[in-house]
Amino acid sequence: MDLRYTIRRSAKRKRLTITVERDRSVVVHAPAAMPDAAIGRAVEARRQWIREKTRHGRKYREPPHPPGKELVNGESALYLGRSYRIELVKGDADDAGGVRLDRRFFVPVLPRAAGAPAGHGATAMRDWYVARAKEHILPRVERHARSLGVRYGRARIVDSRYRWGSCTVRGNVNINWRLIKAPAFVIDYVIVHELAHLIEPNHTERFWGVVRAHAPGMEGARSWLREHGQLLEELV
Repeated sequence: MDLRYTIRRSAKRKRLTITVERDRSVVVHAPAAMPDAAIGRAVEARRQWIREKTRHGRKYREPPHPPGKELVNGESALYLGRSYRIELVKGDADDAGGVRLDRRFFVPVLPRAAGAPAGHGATAMRDWYVARAKEHILPRVERHARSLGVRYGRARIVDSRYRWGSCTVRGNVNINWRLIKAPAFVIDYVIVHELAHLIEPNHTERFWGVVRAHAPGMEGARSWLREHGQLLEELV
């Protein structure tokens, strides 16, 4: 089987790592001076692992809701691991309150006469999620960094379809805004996972030891993401 992959080189990287993105694409992160032949040998050595990753049916299937889907009264939406009913309420062009959570989601929807585009309510929900992610997740990054004794460059909430989080070669930590839908122990696991790369860049035994020590719910969090991760990618 011909194994296709993309090589991303960096002068700051000292070791080669391989990631399988959620769209099944294989990315090799390599030091700038590493020869193509050495990269090819490393990829070949992990062929079986890559094959198993790309065949993960639950993790890599397409999100069920296409962009532009409009919200419907009575639908449910996740927030911090709990499911809340959605109630659409009449909004207006000057409505600055946005989405409100009070035992259910109250989502303002502009009438079409006001020029509201299709999916306006979903956009309001997304904006609310992003704001809550910045409010709740970023302080947790700081707290876990202190616990781990590491320093990171910047922590950002990002819109990433294929990753829950990432740690760049510059030491920046990126967290997918959709993670705010997951329980707190899952959020903490992802944060610790990314920060642990500042101690050990590869997924070695040492790396997993660090993660396990600082995120005791690691196994449960990984199971939750395998079982429910697809729900986080739904529009609501």
